Amino acid sequence: MIDTQPTLEKPKAKMHAEEADSLIDTSKMSSGQRAALELTEAAREVAQKPSFASGLFMGEFNLPESFPMQTSEDRDQGDAFLQKLEKILRDKVDPDEIDRTGEIPQPVIDELAKLGAFGIKISPQYGGLGLSQTNYCRAAMLLGSYCGNLTALISAHQSIGVPQPLILFGTEAQKRKYLPRVARGEISAFALTEAGAGSDPATMQTHAEPTADGEAFILNGEKLWCTNGTNAGVIVVMAKTPPKMVNGKSKDQITAFIVETDWPGVEVKHRCHFMGLKALYNGVMKFTDVRVPRENILLAEGKGLRVALTTLNTGRLTLPAACVGLAKRCLEITRRWAGERVQWGAAIGKHGAIADKIARMAANTFAMESMTLLAASAVDRDKHADVRLEAAMCKMWGSEQSWEIVNDAMQIRGGRGYETAASLKARGEAPVPLERFLRDSRINTIFEGSSEIMRLFIAREALDPHLKVSGAVLNSKLLFSQRLRAAVKAAIFYAAWYPKQWVPTELFQVPGSKFQAHLRYAARTSRKLARSLFHAMLRCGPKLEREQILLGRFVDIGTELFAITATCLRAERLMRSEAKCADLIPLVDYFCRASRLRIEEKFRGIGRNNDRAGYRLAQQVLAER
Repeated sequence: MIDTQPTLEKPKAKMHAEEADSLIDTSKMSSGQRAALELTEAAREVAQKPSFASGLFMGEFNLPESFPMQTSEDRDQGDAFLQKLEKILRDKVDPDEIDRTGEIPQPVIDELAKLGAFGIKISPQYGGLGLSQTNYCRAAMLLGSYCGNLTALISAHQSIGVPQPLILFGTEAQKRKYLPRVARGEISAFALTEAGAGSDPATMQTHAEPTADGEAFILNGEKLWCTNGTNAGVIVVMAKTPPKMVNGKSKDQITAFIVETDWPGVEVKHRCHFMGLKALYNGVMKFTDVRVPRENILLAEGKGLRVALTTLNTGRLTLPAACVGLAKRCLEITRRWAGERVQWGAAIGKHGAIADKIARMAANTFAMESMTLLAASAVDRDKHADVRLEAAMCKMWGSEQSWEIVNDAMQIRGGRGYETAASLKARGEAPVPLERFLRDSRINTIFEGSSEIMRLFIAREALDPHLKVSGAVLNSKLLFSQRLRAAVKAAIFYAAWYPKQWVPTELFQVPGSKFQAHLRYAARTSRKLARSLFHAMLRCGPKLEREQILLGRFVDIGTELFAITATCLRAERLMRSEAKCADLIPLVDYFCRASRLRIEEKFRGIGRNNDRAGYRLAQQVLAER
């Protein structure tokens, strides 16, 4: 149900970091580091109730009762839409021609708009289809299996463009004005990145100054890599607004504005072109003295970064869903080729080196899909659900695994994988577009937060419970008496918490589960992860936040545990509802065993690694020595 209040009411289970004291000591940071951290910390949502993924880092394996499945009604609604979408893709879309020309034909966009593909999650009261997050992800899977350019157009429009932040934060007047327009097919975009500001919002240069009468803002600046920007009618623009005094200190403010591209002063300076996604409508947007009415502010003045981060949290689920569709398509191509291609007297799928790749592709594709659907179901149960960690894990792990799957598919097809579809067709072979898939998919580990940024983001959320307990102890800005009281509270907490992380989990049971051993392993390893993270905090102290590679290992372990759990739960649910799914047992068993090997490797790397030597060498290279 759409919130019709003038401003979004914060869920009772959440608060925001700006409403509490900072948990991180910034006294030893440079002014740039401090500004960036304080801006980001102020915009963080802090859930009072941990999600399943966040609990993994604290040794709390709060296993869901079962894998949530769609209701028959929701499934039927999704099926009806997907059948029509697939017909359009099959009959009206030529992905290789789109790749060749760098343009999506307007009739295709019109057909998609008529179908409602630009308003999948928008409520029918505003002209949309009102489908669930799960069905939206299913649509992304279908699109991802077919055309990366169309996937980017539709997902950027409603995952990070105007619809999602409007649904979450818009006033009723804003919704009535803009949601029907974007639901009908008026393309929208999101403008955050600048030439000097990517993941660091403190360096943002685009700014908006209030007019003398206070009724509007004058927007000036330039945004880079604005996906859909060259084809958009309305965009969300992030800009700095005048700083405010908070507790005697000047604090930078970032505000989100809804901007219409036909307003005076809005200009597309350049359309960017890339290695893949040749029809991506991505460009440099310039704003020169653009007058933006105050009523076009999203949420509130100074709350723009919160709008951006919250929008991205749910929006990130679309990308791993598209990666699932791509992986399934690559697996199907590989399965057919490996069964038909004969070398040395046998189909190449019979040779161990190829069989190993195929097994990994199949298992990881099922895991990617399980993770994404589990996170999507949480959003369907509660549109304000805290899925920050789950969405980030799905995005990071899914984009990395899908890249490996595309790469392996190309390796298995060899020269025919590297050859373009047009060239294959011209000489009489099936025009399999693996070359296009490889180019288009390379961006996925960079889009919407690179893998490196995702690991830092997840690490920050994983450390949050510890920072709440012990952050004040190490904060040199606090009085000694405050730090002493914090130390006593921390000692009491850890005296109760730490021994629990050694309690055996052999009694952990999931009644009737065929994957009991794997789930028990995940529960046991969650406690080992919590212990190891705590030991690293003791060993490194405040410097832990700079140990990015070390933190990345903890993040990877937690993500693998989430993948194991989601995979086992989904397989269990499918096997109970469909007898033919009994074949899932060897697939899930293989995935969990492979995941356990990766986890063990990460644990070994915590104690024995080459991190410091690598860092020193990198600095020598940077110094041209």
